[in-house]
Amino acid sequence: MKNIAIIGSGSWGVALAVHLAKMGHKIKIWSFQKEEADLINNERRCKFLPEVKLPENIECSTSYQEVLKDAELVLQVTPSKFTRNIVKEYKQYIDVTKQPIVICSKGIEKDTSFTLDEVVKEEIPNARIGALSGPSHAEEVSIAIPTVLVIASKDEELKTLVQNTFMNEYMRIYTSNDVKGVELGGALKNIIAFCSGVAAGIGCGDNTFAALITRGLVEIRKLGVALGGEKETFYGLSGLGDLIVTCLSEHSRNRKAGKLIGQGKTVEETKKEVGMTIESIDNIEVAKQLSDKLGLELPILNTVYDILYNNLDPKKAVELLMTREKKDED
Repeated sequence: MKNIAIIGSGSWGVALAVHLAKMGHKIKIWSFQKEEADLINNERRCKFLPEVKLPENIECSTSYQEVLKDAELVLQVTPSKFTRNIVKEYKQYIDVTKQPIVICSKGIEKDTSFTLDEVVKEEIPNARIGALSGPSHAEEVSIAIPTVLVIASKDEELKTLVQNTFMNEYMRIYTSNDVKGVELGGALKNIIAFCSGVAAGIGCGDNTFAALITRGLVEIRKLGVALGGEKETFYGLSGLGDLIVTCLSEHSRNRKAGKLIGQGKTVEETKKEVGMTIESIDNIEVAKQLSDKLGLELPILNTVYDILYNNLDPKKAVELLMTREKKDED
C-alpha cells in the first residue's frame, strides 16, 4: 500500500482520496482552508460531496510539508488557474527522485497558454510528471460507480505505478504517451460542455446535443493537433469520452454554468450559483487566442466567445451557426 499526497480538497481531490483509501492506501490531503481540513478530519465529510462518509485512512492538513512527507505519489488536483502558485509554494518539499506528480486537474494557464504539465515542469524542471484524465464525475467515483481513465506520461514506471495504485473492480486505467493530447482533450472539452449547457438553457433538444458533441469534437481535435497532440488521442477517453460525459450529465459544473448563461444569468451570477471553479469560462478566452494565432476556423468556439464577451444572444448564436456557408463534413 502507498502513501499518497493529494494537493487540493475539492470534490475531485476528495473523490480520488475516497477511492484510493478504500483500496487501503494512506491518504493525506492538502487544503487551502482550515475549515475544510477540520470538516474532513473531525466529521469525515467533504462539503462538495455531502453524502459521502470519508474512510478513516484519509487525513487533511493545511501544511504542504506535512502532506508531502513520505508520499510516494503526489496528485495535483487544484483548479488550473491556481496551479503555478501552489506548485511554487510546495516545490521545496518535493523529492523529484522519489515523488512523481500526477496532474488530475484540467485546464490551460491563461497568461502562458501552457498545459498544466508544462507549468509544473517550468517550476520543477526535473519532476517526473503524468496526467490523469477521462470521463469521471467526482460524485460517481466517490460511490464506486465503474469508471475508466487514462494516465499519460513519457515515464513508463510512473504509468505502471498509477495503474497498480488505482486499478480495481470499479476503476480501470489505460496508458498513453501523449501527455499533450490528454491534457488538451480534458481542457478543451469543458468549452463544448459549456456550449451544451447554453443549448439546454435555450431549450434545444437531443438532435442539437448530438450535433454539438460531434462538431465540437472536430474543433477540439483541430486545435489540439495544432498544439501538439496526437489525432487519435482526441477520439479516446480524454477526448470523446470526457466530452460525452460533460456535455450530457447534470453532474457537470461546466454544463450547468452554460445552462445558466443560456437562461439569461450573468457570468458573475453563474459563478455564484455554481459555487465551484468553472474551468470552461477560464479557458474559452485562452482557447480563442490560440485558435486566432494559429488561423483555425472554429465556429463553435468563436460563437461562445461572443456570447460571453460580446453580448451575443444565445438564440442568435444558434442561428448564426446553422446558417453558415455550405461545406463538406471534415
